[in-house]
Amino acid sequence: MSGRRDRLKGELPSWLNAVLICGTVAVVAAMELRRPLRKDRDDKLRRDTRNVAFAALAAVTVGVAEKPVVGPLALQVQSRRLGLLKLFGLPAWAEVALSVLLLDYTLFIWHVLTHKVPLLWRFHRPHHVDLDLDASTALRFHFGELILSVPWRAAQVRLIGVSPFALALWQTLTLMEILFHHSNLRLPHRIERRLCRIIVTPRMHGIHHSVVREERDSNWSTIFSWPDYLHGTIRLNVLQDAVDIGVAGCQDPKQLTLGRVLAMPFTPQQEVEGPKREPLPVPPTVLAV
Repeated sequence: MSGRRDRLKGELPSWLNAVLICGTVAVVAAMELRRPLRKDRDDKLRRDTRNVAFAALAAVTVGVAEKPVVGPLALQVQSRRLGLLKLFGLPAWAEVALSVLLLDYTLFIWHVLTHKVPLLWRFHRPHHVDLDLDASTALRFHFGELILSVPWRAAQVRLIGVSPFALALWQTLTLMEILFHHSNLRLPHRIERRLCRIIVTPRMHGIHHSVVREERDSNWSTIFSWPDYLHGTIRLNVLQDAVDIGVAGCQDPKQLTLGRVLAMPFTPQQEVEGPKREPLPVPPTVLAV
């Protein structure tokens, strides 16, 4: 038992984490060039530069605000056998698997809250105002949103009973998956319509980034798509060519400079009613082309 506990106190080897993340970035970036799903509306170099700046600020924020809280907490949870999963004496593999599933599900709840709670939406909105959607958008999160998420992340770890190893694994899988499902990658339809029953895919998440409010309020999942199926928030019956990315009222690239978007949560913002669209006359669980 002590050997199992010691293994769960560790994290993923840094070299493996780097290979997984860098490999995902390289593969997704190459495939976006070969098989783009959507046409770019904004200058790609300018967008990528802006989103990399967001990513740098996000990395610093996570290092300063989240890791010093969540890392030691996960170690304490594992050492003292705290949290829900520690009550059952599960094998290590089962505890890790359930940790990943429950972390993903509680992140689904957090994502819904970032859209429904006005304060959280002010900080999540900069992620959605990007006029195009590709892998760089996956790194575009406001530092304020990341700070606000720290108590939620700590609660996830403490209440579920997440070990340092399970936490590190989930964080790596989450980053790999958001790089994938934000990507501008056109997968063969026959493959994606099956794949989106298991994990979040580019077409599925693209609908979530639509200017149409009803479409944005769907497809909240991050890694696995089952939370959306469970809660009836799955919406796949939208033609991809009809999806306009962004937020209504924020469609001018000149208004979306790095400085203005970083300042957006702290300035008065008027919510503009977006366009309406009738869904296709097929079930929402059927992926439209």
